[in-house]
Amino acid sequence: MKTVVITGSTRGIGRGLAENFLASGCRVVISARAQSKVEEVVTELQGIYGEEAVAGIACDITSEEALARLWAYASNVGQVDIWINNAGMSIVRKSLWEQSAQDLRQIVDTNLTGLLLACKVALAGMLKQGHGQIWNMEGFGSTGQTNAGMAAYGATKRALNYLTASLQKEVKGTDVQVNTLSPGIVVTELLVGDYDFSSPEWQKTRKILNILGDTVETVTPFLVRGMLNAKKSGSRVAWLTGRKAFWRFLTAGFNKRDLFAEYDSHLA
Repeated sequence: MKTVVITGSTRGIGRGLAENFLASGCRVVISARAQSKVEEVVTELQGIYGEEAVAGIACDITSEEALARLWAYASNVGQVDIWINNAGMSIVRKSLWEQSAQDLRQIVDTNLTGLLLACKVALAGMLKQGHGQIWNMEGFGSTGQTNAGMAAYGATKRALNYLTASLQKEVKGTDVQVNTLSPGIVVTELLVGDYDFSSPEWQKTRKILNILGDTVETVTPFLVRGMLNAKKSGSRVAWLTGRKAFWRFLTAGFNKRDLFAEYDSHLA
């Protein structure tokens, strides 16, 4: 039974990954900033998959001490086979000069500094135990995309890919792997929170997201299967490939979808 640690796993993509790993027979360690939320989700999942399969502890990824506690806690559950750096944040889409210094510091501290610290802790632990996989979660900007209002978020995700490639060289010759997850456009609270629904641009953006986007329930089973089948460092599991995106646009007129229906009360 593989032991999987997922940061930011009480909701959204992280929660979806946890449920699919559990359904695949893995043991999962849940984590998020709030201990009360962690306990709530652990109790819920234990009721479905059993008490031995799910554990959890609060972790603020911007704290090396908290990450070290997460590693120690998970190691007591079982040797950590997979560590997924999923926790992250976004800020409202605005031009850089309109962003507050506090928000800019927070997004860099979470998405980049937190990632560096998490990789540092997980790598040290995996090299000591002799094996393991680290998976870093791509986002908009990771492969060079740019868009107005996305300067800060995109910069942190572009840095993620540089870090991942660098770490793959650092673990060469060991049984530790550093890999990449690319979920594509997934409709979560994180994504919805990026947009100003009163903006005239929203309806145009909504149409594009309805073509290219998907739900957590659609994407996470695919990602988990890919991770469980990965055998070498440098693996990349990607949901929204260029070919799939091209086909989505080609067939958009025949495949009407509305991924935001449940959010319409917030959009009014």
